[in-house]
Amino acid sequence: MRKVVLWSSVSLDGYIEGPGQDIGWHRVDEELHRHFNDELRQMGAFLSGRVTWELMADFWPTADEDPGAEAVTAEFAAIWRDTPKIVYSRTLDHADWNTTVVREVVPDEVRALTAGPGGDLALSGAGVAASFLEHDLVDEFRIYVHPVLVGGGTPLFPRTSTGMPASLRLVGTHRFGNGVVMTRHARAADRS
Repeated sequence: MRKVVLWSSVSLDGYIEGPGQDIGWHRVDEELHRHFNDELRQMGAFLSGRVTWELMADFWPTADEDPGAEAVTAEFAAIWRDTPKIVYSRTLDHADWNTTVVREVVPDEVRALTAGPGGDLALSGAGVAASFLEHDLVDEFRIYVHPVLVGGGTPLFPRTSTGMPASLRLVGTHRFGNGVVMTRHARAADRS
């Protein structure tokens, strides 16, 4: 059975983006980018909200066409294009790049996805993550904590969420040379 893995970079104070949707503080160097590529190429699909999908679709479909693109950038462009994507949006009518538009998070539909074949499902975006958490659909958390304080913006986790799991277990950590620390938490065995 596939897992839904909430995958996100956050500031030390818990924001996925700073004021004005700023993500310039993300410390993605070659080592971290290579790690992302290695991990994300194994995913069966990318699940995101409209804002995250549009951010990705504005850059990644043609990022490898830039003659000055680094090898890890070109590699991820191909990974992003080739991996099936689901964008949860009530406003998009159509999405290119191997993407299916779904209007809302329906627990039975997500459970059917996890029962299918292939790699785990990478979930990103604060809004859609909140919906998945409310429906108790997140199996694992891979959080990349960047050593910066941004002081405000969009928090990864909503201030209240009725479906958030009460108990997680740490299954791994990794410190990158640039100071980013990945923490990996899995659901406790009991979902109740």
